[in-house]
Amino acid sequence: MKALTQYDIGIYGLKDKQYVYNFESGREFFEALEQELIENGHFTTHLTIDKSTTMLILNFSIAGVVELVCDRSLEVFEEPIDLTEKLILKFGDHDEILAEDIELIRHETVKINVAQYIFDFIALSLPMKKLHPRFRNEENEDEEEEGILVYQSGEESEEKAADAPDNEAIDPRWAALQKLKGKE
Repeated sequence: MKALTQYDIGIYGLKDKQYVYNFESGREFFEALEQELIENGHFTTHLTIDKSTTMLILNFSIAGVVELVCDRSLEVFEEPIDLTEKLILKFGDHDEILAEDIELIRHETVKINVAQYIFDFIALSLPMKKLHPRFRNEENEDEEEEGILVYQSGEESEEKAADAPDNEAIDPRWAALQKLKGKE
């Protein structure tokens, strides 16, 4: 937890203007968060905070690499990350998450810790399928080659039914229904 104290930002008493913060992060960052998604990586975070009387607007710019394990070969590889995200913290009488990028924080809040926000942005930017870069071209080629028709509209089926000979033997169980159909 001590490794995450560098991500504390004192907001009590800040004037209404823009503030800039820079963070260098590595293995200690991921270990301190006690999660299993990412074990290692190195990245820099450039954070600008625009403070006003009613809110804080946080603009994150995160660049670097994280180490992932390939889902196919179980090899460790480096995945580049380069992202920008925006978060709005509005002052209110209680803490609440209003949307994915808007949160309410208490007026009395003395400091905020941006470590969890940074991790969440990184985690959400990772690909669902973690493939080593050498497998990515193969994966794209496989998707292009698979031209299998999965769904077909009923038009062709109706054409086949129209082409079918009328002299086919009708199941006697359905013959009575065919007679009723013909009377209408």
